Amino acid sequence: MKKSIFLNLLAGALFLSSCNLPEDRAASQEQVMTAAAMTVQSALASPLAGPTTASTPAIVGGLTPIIETPTISVSETPSSNSTPQASVGDVVNCRSGPGKSYKVVTQLVAGQQVQIIGFLPPNYWIVSSQLGECWLSGEFATPSGNIAAVPTVTAPPTSEGAKPEAPTFPKNGWTFFCYGPGSADITLTWNDKANNESGFRIFRNSELVIDLPANSTNFAETIALNSGQTVTYQIIAYNEIGDSNSATAKITCP
Repeated sequence: MKKSIFLNLLAGALFLSSCNLPEDRAASQEQVMTAAAMTVQSALASPLAGPTTASTPAIVGGLTPIIETPTISVSETPSSNSTPQASVGDVVNCRSGPGKSYKVVTQLVAGQQVQIIGFLPPNYWIVSSQLGECWLSGEFATPSGNIAAVPTVTAPPTSEGAKPEAPTFPKNGWTFFCYGPGSADITLTWNDKANNESGFRIFRNSELVIDLPANSTNFAETIALNSGQTVTYQIIAYNEIGDSNSATAKITCP
């Protein structure tokens, strides 16, 4: 199409020039060719109008409309929670140090999660609970999160507290009454020498009979006991640190 337009322009230029040919035909012919060449050159220098493309805004009334490029919003993906945590599958004591010789700070219940703030090899975590920092045995804990970033710590230098002092039997600290056939009433009385016990446990013939609260000082029961038979009793004071045994009471029905 461009070629056709150029040819038409050239033909028109030649026609217009031939209308005014001077008498000198040689000079006139040279002028015609020069004019035609200038006309073609001018046409080539001027771009031809074409259809408006999508990338070129159309000019309306001398104003160029502003075409806004739509902004694509990209939602940020939240990073995963890498905070080291521990959870337990059952009720577990969380203590002031790594072991049963340390007092209980709090109890964690099944499914409860606490933040891990330290680790003591081979298997203890220091966690942050609602009642303060405490030590959780790895035997009962399931860690999660970025545990590689947890610092290694050392245990407290000494355990806290002490086991209770052992109870003692006073004179006539146990009494009994045997009656037949084969029964006996037993009464035990002891001195509570401790002020830090969690309770007392009564053992008969090395088997646990009952667990009594702190500050208890007596116990009584009726058992089957034939003439000539012997039964033994022992009282144990205990707390979270340990326990202490009393002397053994030995009773034989006549």
